[in-house]
Amino acid sequence: MTRTNPVLADIAIHVDGDKRQLSVDTRTTLLDALRDQLGVTSPKKGCDHGQCGACTVLLDGRRVVSCLALAVANDGAEIVTAQGLADGDDLHPVQQAFLDRDGLQCGYCTPGQVCSAVGMLREVQEGWPSHVTGDLAAPVELTDEEIRERMSGNLCRCGAYANIVAAIREAAE
Repeated sequence: MTRTNPVLADIAIHVDGDKRQLSVDTRTTLLDALRDQLGVTSPKKGCDHGQCGACTVLLDGRRVVSCLALAVANDGAEIVTAQGLADGDDLHPVQQAFLDRDGLQCGYCTPGQVCSAVGMLREVQEGWPSHVTGDLAAPVELTDEEIRERMSGNLCRCGAYANIVAAIREAAE
C-alpha cells in the first residue's frame, strides 16, 4: 500500500464573524477544520456520515451538515455556528426558545438543532415547500407536521422532539 503525502491548501473562512486563515489537508472536512484547527466546538461530531445533524452549521446562510463539506471547497465562506448566533449576551430567539421550552436534555445535538432550526425558519420565510406542504402555491403554514418534516435530518438521542417542535414554533412566532 502506497501512502501519499497530504496536499495542503491555504484557505480563509469567516467563522461567527471572524475571518480565520488556516492551512488544511484537502481531504479535511469543514467540521474537522472548525473543531480541530480553529477550536470551534459548537458543531458536534456525531455520526460523521451526515445522518444525525449534530454538526449542522449555517454556511452562507443555508444549513449544512459540516461533516460532509470539505473545508477547501468553502474558501471565503461565511460560517455561523450555534455559538455565533447570539448578539453579545442576548440569545438568538431560537436559542432562547430552546431554553424556555426545554428543547434539550443532554445537549449534544442542541447546537445542530438550533442551527438547523434557524436555517429552516429562513427557508419557510422564503416560501420553500417541504415534502408535506399541501399547497405549493400558497404561503407555507408552519404546522407541527411541517416542523417535524423539515427538522427530520436532526436526531435527538434523548427524545426531546416534542419540546424541540414547541421551541421552534415559539421562535417562529
